[in-house]
Formats: sequence, C-alpha cells, structure tokens
Amino acid sequence: MAAGAGPLQKTEMQSIIEQIQTSLGGNVGLAAGYFLLAVLSCQLVLLFYSSATRLVHERRQLRLDQERLDTLVQAAKYRYKEAQEVIQGWNGYRRFTVTQKTCECEDVHSFYLTPHDRKALPPYKPGQYLTFSLEIPGRDKPVVRCYSLSDSPTRPDCYRVTIKREKAPPDKPDLPPGVASGFFSDHVKEGDILNVKAPTGHFYLDMTKNTPICLLGGGVGLTPMLSMAKAVAESGTRREVWLFFGCRSAGEHMLREDLNKLRQFDNIRVVVCYSRPSKSDVKGEDYDREGRVTIETLKEMLPSNNYEFFMCGNGAFMKALNDGLEAWGVPEKDIHYEAFGPATVKKKAAPAAAAVAAGPACKVVFAKSGKELEWNPTQANLLDFALEQGVRIESGCRAGSCGVCSVAIKSGGVDYVKTPDAPPEGGSCLTCICRPKGDLVLDA
Repeated sequence: MAAGAGPLQKTEMQSIIEQIQTSLGGNVGLAAGYFLLAVLSCQLVLLFYSSATRLVHERRQLRLDQERLDTLVQAAKYRYKEAQEVIQGWNGYRRFTVTQKTCECEDVHSFYLTPHDRKALPPYKPGQYLTFSLEIPGRDKPVVRCYSLSDSPTRPDCYRVTIKREKAPPDKPDLPPGVASGFFSDHVKEGDILNVKAPTGHFYLDMTKNTPICLLGGGVGLTPMLSMAKAVAESGTRREVWLFFGCRSAGEHMLREDLNKLRQFDNIRVVVCYSRPSKSDVKGEDYDREGRVTIETLKEMLPSNNYEFFMCGNGAFMKALNDGLEAWGVPEKDIHYEAFGPATVKKKAAPAAAAVAAGPACKVVFAKSGKELEWNPTQANLLDFALEQGVRIESGCRAGSCGVCSVAIKSGGVDYVKTPDAPPEGGSCLTCICRPKGDLVLDA
C-alpha cells in the first residue's frame, strides 16, 4: 500500500477517542458531548474517505504508469526489431528502385538502387554482392545473377552495382553474349523496379584487422576492390593499401573519379595499368604503367610480399596472379579471390586427400542430359564436375549463397563441403558446394 494511503495514524485515533471519553464522562453538557461525538465521528469518516480516495487515485495512477511503461516497452521492441532487420538484411527478395543509371565507360554502367519501401538499408561488408532476380522477355523463368557492390559500405541511402555488358569472346564469336548484363545495359532504366536479395558473400575485407592489403582488379573486377579501398579510406585508419587496376585503355577505364579520389589518402596507393594504351592516352594522367597487372609488377612495386591479397577478374587474370603469388611464397591463407562464374581459381589439392574427402567411388546420373558418369573424387564439387562433362547447370556466386545452382535430387544424397548460407528447398542441393555421398541421380 502506498505511503499516505493506509489507515489513520495511531495518534489521530487516540486523540479522537480521548475527546469522546472526556465528553461522555462529565455530568454537565451530556448533550454537547453527544454533539461533539457526532462531529468527531464525521471527522473520522472524512479521514477514512480521504485515505480511500488517495488509495483509489494512486492505484489509478499506478495503472496509467504501467500502461505507459507497456507502451514504451512495445515501442522499444519494435525499434529493436527494425534495427535487427537493418543489421541482418532481409529474407528473400526486396523491391528496389533504380534511381540513377550512369555510363562509366563503353559497355559499363553503374546502377544506384534505393529501397522501394523507403525503409533503412543494412550496411554490408566491403566486397560483398547483391543477387538479382530478373524478368527477361523470352525467358521461361527469372534469370538470377550476382553483382558486386561497388561503393562505400557506409553509404546509408542507396546501393550501387557496376555492370559490364558481357560480349562473346573474340576467339569464340558463336557463344551467346551475357543475357543479364545485356538486359541491364539495354533495358534497365531509371525508375525501374528490381527484385534484390540482401548483400552477402564470403569475399570481403575484415575491417577489424589492420594488416596491409593489396587489391587486384582486372576490368569490371575492380568493383569489389573499390568498395574495400573506400571502406579503408572512410574508416580514418592508417591501414596500408595498394590498389592495382588493369584494363586495355582509357576506353575501358571505369570509375575513374572514384579511383582519383582515393589518391588523396597517403596510406592508399593506386596503380592503373593499361595493356594497350591508345595514342591519345597520356601516361601519368590517364594511367600509371603500361602493361598488364602481373606478379612481376607486384614484385617491382611492393616493398615485400607481406600483404593480404584480394583479386577479382577474368579466369586468366586470377589464375596467373594466384600461381605467381604462390610461387612468390605468399601463404594460401593470405590469397583471397572472388569466385563468380567461370572466373574461379581452383585451389591445388593432393588427389589422395581429395579422394578421401569425397568419399567412395560412385556413379552420378544426370537424368535430363542422359549421362551416367563415374564420379571423379578429385573434383571440388558437383557443379564443376557437371560443367566439365558438358552438363549445363546455371550458377551465380559459386559460394552457396545465391541458390542459382540448386538442382533436384531424384535419388541418393550429398555432403556439403561448407554450410549453405540459405538451405535449398527440400529434395534439392546446391551443386556448387556439395559432393555425392554415393550413387546419385540429379534432375539436370
């Protein structure tokens, strides 16, 4: 019971009783005594009424305070939920509006994306990518593709991806050009709404470390490198950064302004290499070195090999650099690369060890393709095995994140070499990160 809301204090009661006793005990003024008794009785009632009123009021106030507290708690829970959603991203696809489309150079465009629901954007780790589900005319189902984020991870208002239209290789002109990249280049415009998954990927820069880093970008492979470099620049740390960017000439020199802004930081060195500079390209203004980004370039310019190396580019670019870094004595743990599409560097592994890891010999049947094959235990995963055998399976991230390579299992089972970021639907497997347990039949 609240203070002041309880029964009358003892001294008050004693005073009233004593007055009553005194009034009734005299022989004179008995009537006056009774009158005083009535008055004192009224006083007693008023005191009890006042106490009860205070009690009711304080109980009402306590209830109101509790209601306010409940409201505040619910609001805090809602704000916490919103904050967690911002930190963790979102499940499935979310609608984004293309608010800006910028031509960076020939066949390369940057797309600035803001959430259609106008809610907050989660930050991402520098080097991660977005997954798009594209409704492309003439396609029976959505085309899913992954593109690296190319801007600062701390930018709160929008995401940016920079996409190059993929053409058929000069030596294989019969191959089809990039379906998704061509769609972005030719058809996606400002105001369009796209379906996008939250940023993800295991290729990113750890911002809690302060080890020196060397970033190697070939062509559009510059995009995750740029995000990493900008993250270091905006962090205010003195972390040493070398950024090497390779392209043919000024006509392919993308994101030039972003690169030039990085040069103002004395802990960041930017080296632009043109492999085929034109007569109008000026060394010292347009580019820094003539030639490709090679291991010889790194040995010449870096003070040592004591760096963490990050690289992204076409397959030939990354294989040459990976082999060169290993020969230079750089530990495998310090070599990181983006693994989109065919631009995959395969780590060397002893055949015996790979065979043990892959389990016993077995058969893999690709039902739609009509192929029954002996599993090669030295293969890293089912996707690589399928592609080498001429079985076409769509893929995106090659890291168990995007889900593009999911294939239904008709019989048998698989073992995952790593835990999928998002488990596939029941009865299916992510071929980019799994191997057969035994005899296996896939719907591919």
